[in-house]
Order: sequence, then structure tokens, then C-alpha cells
Amino acid sequence: MSSPPTPLWSPDQATVENANVTEVARELGLASYQELHRWSVENRSAFWEMVLTRLGIVFDRPPNSILSRDSVPQETEWLPGALLNIVQSCFQADPAAAAIHFELEGNRTTLTYAELAQLVDRVAHGVGGAGFEPGARIAIAMPMTVEAVAAYLGIIKAGCVVVSIADSFAAGEIRTRLELADATAVVTQGQFTRAGKTLPMYDKVVAAGAGMAIVVDPATPLRPRDLAWDEFLGPAEPFAPVPGSPSTATNILFSSGTTGEPKAIPWTQVTPIKAAMDAHFHQDVHEGDVLAWPTNLGWMMGPWLIYGALINRAALALYDDVPTGRGFGEFVQSVGVTMLGVVPTMVRAWRESGCMEDLDWSRIRTFSSTGEASNGADMSYLMGLAGGRPVIEYCGGTEIGGAYITGTVVQPAVPAAFATPALGLDVCILDEDGQPAEEGELYLIPPSIGLSQELLNKDHTEVYYAGTPPGPDSERLRRHGDQMVNLGAGYYQAQGRVDDTMNLGGIKVSAAELERALAKAPGVRELAAVAVPPPKGGPSRLVAFVVMDAGIDEAETMAVMSQLLKTELNPLFKLFDLVTVDSLPRTASNKVMRRELRAVYGRN
Repeated sequence: MSSPPTPLWSPDQATVENANVTEVARELGLASYQELHRWSVENRSAFWEMVLTRLGIVFDRPPNSILSRDSVPQETEWLPGALLNIVQSCFQADPAAAAIHFELEGNRTTLTYAELAQLVDRVAHGVGGAGFEPGARIAIAMPMTVEAVAAYLGIIKAGCVVVSIADSFAAGEIRTRLELADATAVVTQGQFTRAGKTLPMYDKVVAAGAGMAIVVDPATPLRPRDLAWDEFLGPAEPFAPVPGSPSTATNILFSSGTTGEPKAIPWTQVTPIKAAMDAHFHQDVHEGDVLAWPTNLGWMMGPWLIYGALINRAALALYDDVPTGRGFGEFVQSVGVTMLGVVPTMVRAWRESGCMEDLDWSRIRTFSSTGEASNGADMSYLMGLAGGRPVIEYCGGTEIGGAYITGTVVQPAVPAAFATPALGLDVCILDEDGQPAEEGELYLIPPSIGLSQELLNKDHTEVYYAGTPPGPDSERLRRHGDQMVNLGAGYYQAQGRVDDTMNLGGIKVSAAELERALAKAPGVRELAAVAVPPPKGGPSRLVAFVVMDAGIDEAETMAVMSQLLKTELNPLFKLFDLVTVDSLPRTASNKVMRRELRAVYGRN
């Protein structure tokens, strides 16, 4: 092992004393964060019972116990006997307190908890008025706006299931997700503006073959079966939430696997408890805080932001334009953001342009970064933008409901490094022989609230448990697919994926999905999409290794492929490089050896 990393930030006494983890450790008679984490994994029932009490989770009928059948992790039953609707736990703040700060085209709006609650109730009434019964699946495909948040909470309050779809997806990808989730309707927006460009949303939803569309600010005539938002909303009177069991699905999200078809992952009534717990202890969110994290409901950080803020009695800060310009930074300053979440690519853009310098970000107490591997220099720069504030590196997944490895405000911050497994979870790193190692594949040691127990379109046990080696103490391990290195002194660093899944611009996508789109370029005989980390670390870059017909121009092919990524998959995806090869290296079973391609590219 190399020398332990050097922290760039260390907490002062006031930060430690005011931290939520310190308060809980003191109540439990524990002397350090490390003792608190160990207690949380050795006493999982007691830990989650403490979390439920501290967050004030509201039950229609309390649970008989915290968990049962925990000897088989994938069959753990959380909160048996309970009935709840998690939306009730989102409205315990002072009704007059700010719930959402929102800026749209330079106009700023603040909604109080009372105003948001009324809008959520109008959505819930509208769901029933439009003929949807509890259990119906209704998609949301639109930017992260006030209406999107209200639609999300109102659909769940009415006992229905949100199907989350990113606004950046092309019509074909929207269609795939609508079909996988069997969504009967979609809430969307007529169009929206990004970086000065007007982008159609309703037209994409129609092209995707959606059923009924409920359209915010329609810009064109609607189909006969569709409704404008104002027509859809019900009366402004209280709506009695529809309760469900802890395992009742509330939200279907998607995460790409190696086969090309995205995994459809249900979040249940209790998954948000994991998100809110992480925010409470790891991002150290307090009542009255203001949380900003540029995202949307198609990525798990959209629901995470809603629950992380509202269950903790804090406010969301939503900015409806690209976050890479100074306008976003001025919004952060103006509304007094206290926790700012980022994707590393975003920080790289800020650093290169200098657009966020000389702003007053003094109210920020923490940054948090997720979605891609971070670059140390970029994260050091980010910390300096607020006069020296820690970055809580945060790594997890849709199927976790939050993070498995992260940081805290009571531990020194090392740029681009994690300081601890998340509370209530433990991890181990194993080499290719299944032995404990300092570098290798990271496995989760379940159970934990938040961990998925079902996939709609795949065998859950096969994906996460089949063939996993036993843990250091013979535990049943859960696969997640990340490569990790132990830096020493309790710190870890991510090294990308061990499978064929990659993160591009903070969006998880499979090599198969990328290759299916790129292969449409003329003259391509075969290809492999590979995520290659930059020499100094940071977000992976997409490189295509291509076997081409003779006489095909490489530059033209790269231009065509770049356009295919935008039109077939996502306009945020970028092709960094194209490498022509005579053949692709393959295993005896004909699987492309992407690890060898990455190594070859790194040597060139």
C-alpha cells in the first residue's frame, strides 16, 4: 500500500460539535465516528429504529419489528406489519418555511411547505379524476421543476407509481422505458429552454408512443386523449394519502446493465428512508438548509434530492437551465445554498471557464460529488470556491437508494477519495480469487434499507448474488460492480466499473447500448465502446475501437458516430476518440476484452 493520502480539509471543533453524527454518537455513548459506523452494522435493527425516530417517519400503522428473515439478505423483510405513505414524512416542517426555491428564465419563485403541500394534493386529486387507480404507473419525463416535484409526490400520495425518465433521452429510449415499466400515462412539458436553445419535450413523448400525456405549458395542440396541466389538477383541498406496505413500489427507475436493456428497479415506500438518512448523516443536512443538486427525476439523484431535503425539513433549490454558466452560480449565491451537489464533469467546466469565481458561496457548508470518478485537482478547486469547504464524495446507485461509500463532515476530506462506508452498510474488497485485497472489486455486506429486492425485467438474485464469493466472515455478499482501491488511513478511491457499464456525464449506460447506436455508422464492421479514465483521474472518456471497411474516412466516421449518440441515446454523451484496429481482442467464449483495450489505449 502507498502512503496514506493527505487531507486538504479538516473539520474544526464547531463543525464536529454541530454535526448530526456527533449528536447521535454522543447519545449512544460512542467516542468516534468509526465506533458509530461499527455499531450501525453490528446492530442494524437498532440503527434503523434510531433513524426512523430521528427522521420522524410517519406510519399509518407502526411496524411489528424493524426487520425479519435477515439471514438471507435478498429476502429481508423491512418493517413487517407497517402501513405508510412516505409522502406524509415529507411535510413535517413549519408550513411557512421554504420548501422550493426555483428559477425559470430569470424569474425566481419560492414555495412554502404549505403551498407545495396544496399543489401535491391537487395532483393527487387529479390522478383520481383522470381515472387512475392505486397501483397505476405514470411516467414523468420533464426537467426538474416545481411541477415535476409536485407531480412526483402527488402520484405517490395517490397510491400510484412514478416511472422516472430523463428529459434528455431520445424518443426511442423514452419508448423503451415506458414499455418496460408498462406506464399508462406520462407527465411532461411542452418544451423547455437550455443554453438558449428551445427543446421539444411533448413531441418526443408523442414520438415515443406514450398513452395519455399530461402537459405542463403546452406549446402545440394536444392529442385528443391528452390533458393540459391546469385541466388535470384537482381541487385545492386536502387529499388523504393512500397507504401501502413497506414493500409497495412507489417509483420505477432505470439503471443500465451490460446486456443493453436498462434494468427496471422499483423503489418502495422505504427506499426514501435510505436517501434521507444519507443526507442527514453524510451530507449533514439540518432543518432550514437549502440543497441544490442539478439533476432530474430520470436519475436517482432527483428523487434523492426531494426526499433528502423534505424529510429533513430543508428546502430544494432548482435551476431550470444548464448549471455550467455563471447564472447558476449567482442562483446558488442568491438563495443561500448550504449543500451543493455536483457531477465531476460540471466542476471541470467551472474550472476551465472560471465562471464561478468571485461569487459569495460562504453559506455553503458542504459540497457533494457523485455520478463519476472525481479528479483530485478539480475537487480541490471546488473546495476553494466556497473558501475551503469539504467535498463529500458519494458513490452508490439506483439499486441502493443512496450510497454504499461516502464521507462525513467529522472526518478530514481528501479530494476525490471516500472516507467511510455509509452508515448501516459495510463493504469488502476482494481480488479475482475472492480473497481480501487492497485493490479489487468491492462487494456490499447486506442487509440495508434501500437495497433493491426486485427487478421488473431481470432475475434479481442472478444479477446481484449469483456466483459472489463469501465475505471475510462467510457473509453472503452482494455484487455492485465497482473497482475500488484502499488508499490507507480509512480512505478509498474509485477506479471505474469491473463490467461493461460506464458513467458518461453522470449517466450510467452500458457498452451494449452505446455499441448498438454507434454500429449504425456506415462502413463499421465491428466495434467496442470502452470507458477510458484520463491520465490524472476524473470522469471516464468514451473511446470507440472500430474495425472498418477499407477506404472509410476516420474523421467522417467519428462525426457520424457523435451525431448518432446524440440522436439515438442522449445529447449529453460525447465520443472522445475513435481508434481503428484490425480486430478486437476476444476471449475463448468470444467476449470482447475491454480491459485489454483500455490498457492498450493507456499505453499510447
